[in-house]
Amino acid sequence: TESNGGFINITISNCVFEGCQGYALETVDGALLEDITITNTTMRNLVSSPIFMRLGSRLRGPKESTKVGTLKRILISNLTCYNAPQKLSSILSGIPGYSIEDIKLSNIYIETVGGAPPEAAQVQPPEIESNYPEPRMFGPMPACGFFLRHVRNIEMSHVEIAATAADARPAFYLKNVERADFFAVSAPRGAEAAFALHDVKDLRIGWSRAASDTTLSNIDSKS
Repeated sequence: TESNGGFINITISNCVFEGCQGYALETVDGALLEDITITNTTMRNLVSSPIFMRLGSRLRGPKESTKVGTLKRILISNLTCYNAPQKLSSILSGIPGYSIEDIKLSNIYIETVGGAPPEAAQVQPPEIESNYPEPRMFGPMPACGFFLRHVRNIEMSHVEIAATAADARPAFYLKNVERADFFAVSAPRGAEAAFALHDVKDLRIGWSRAASDTTLSNIDSKS
């Protein structure tokens, strides 16, 4: 985490997670985190987010040269997760003015504990731009599947979210997201809908059980 350098051109494959945390890709002190491919993963009984990506601005380094880093060109495929925790969905969160970019997630199945009440869908996680990065830093999530904030160019295909118990939260919560494609996505629809959209530009949903085929150019707030 504490690096001003670069982590680039990395592959991770054939991993098993059990009773532990999930994947965490984090840069908050100016490091480059680019060109990462993760494939063939199974997860059971996690204690935190299955997938956590954080671009932050703690900026612990030489003041005259340290600036916000990058988190981009990340591909994750062929992942199955059973019994993910209720309060922590997968989280991809940049900060205002600095987005996580160019993300592709495919062939993913995540089954969560579920059971969150309706008020959980109204939670507004704080930005906390300069803190140490960890999934619990934002508190409970307003989504049961993926919380996406300050993200540009994300594609999800053949992704399914399931909940053991009925969950009132949307499966996908998007805030300040630009260019998002969801293809062949399945998810419970929560109390209202599978998607909660806030300040979203250029959204496409197609061939999905989670929502009707949709193309939207600019959305302030919509389910």
